Amino acid sequence: MSEIRDVHERTVEAPAEVVGALLDRLSAADDPVFPTPAWEPMRFDGPLAVGAAGGHGPVRYSVSAYEPGRRVRFTFAPPDNGFHEMTVEPLGPGRCVVRHVLEQDLRGAQLLLWSAVVKAVHGTVVEECFDNIERAAAGKVESPVRWSAWVRLLHRLNWGRAAAVDIPESAGLIRASLDRPSYQDGYRMELLPGMPRDPDGWTGILRDAFPVVAREGGELLMNVDTAGVKARASILVDDRYVTLSTVARADTTRGRLYWGVVRRVHPFMARLMLRRTHRGLALAAPSAGERALAGSAVSSGGPENGLAG
Repeated sequence: MSEIRDVHERTVEAPAEVVGALLDRLSAADDPVFPTPAWEPMRFDGPLAVGAAGGHGPVRYSVSAYEPGRRVRFTFAPPDNGFHEMTVEPLGPGRCVVRHVLEQDLRGAQLLLWSAVVKAVHGTVVEECFDNIERAAAGKVESPVRWSAWVRLLHRLNWGRAAAVDIPESAGLIRASLDRPSYQDGYRMELLPGMPRDPDGWTGILRDAFPVVAREGGELLMNVDTAGVKARASILVDDRYVTLSTVARADTTRGRLYWGVVRRVHPFMARLMLRRTHRGLALAAPSAGERALAGSAVSSGGPENGLAG
């Protein structure tokens, strides 16, 4: 067994009480710290308080200590052990240090996984948390973290997959778009904080190659007719998910021959296109710190009264 102690810290040119107030919003709907949507958000079964259980992605933990404005500790859920915590300490009236500490006892395959995979990803996520704190509290980041090629590869490989679903009841446009379809499917992915809520922002799923024929609420309908096959595709964005749905009907011999081949690869391609666009939009979206900074400027009446960056 080997004890792992991993420490990251950064000096922030902002008062400790300002940074501490940001820390208190961890896991909230407007969390300005955790680096979403590039990474899965931190979520708990209640407000940030001792006993709240949750985590981020596959990492499970609960809040075991909480001093508002100063310190929060998360203890890993069994069978894991150890904890990670974030603290804020003042260095003077306008400066502070924010620190993240992780401690665990690991053995065998766990230790190998930490060394080969987890350490690089963990360090990147922590430094992005610091970027967001610095951006939201001080208005700019002096030295933002840069992803290594290894982290980029791991991120791509571990990005979520689209799940097969029935066409949603709320997707009224596609449900009414084609009489007697011989084929229909739907695939969805969860929306992460900061992702577009307008379906027009998701047309890149189909590389913007097909005409939009209707819009209604959060749904956008496209004509995807091809090679004798009448087909429609729908992008629906609701409170939780983005859903790509397809209906098709082949009325000619040519169309039936074509669709007999294409329908075998269509599910794979639909999932791939949705996943690719989902990840691309997540990486292109403003960071949590940028969203918090923009919100501060708006609420204060403009950049001249808010935090300059």
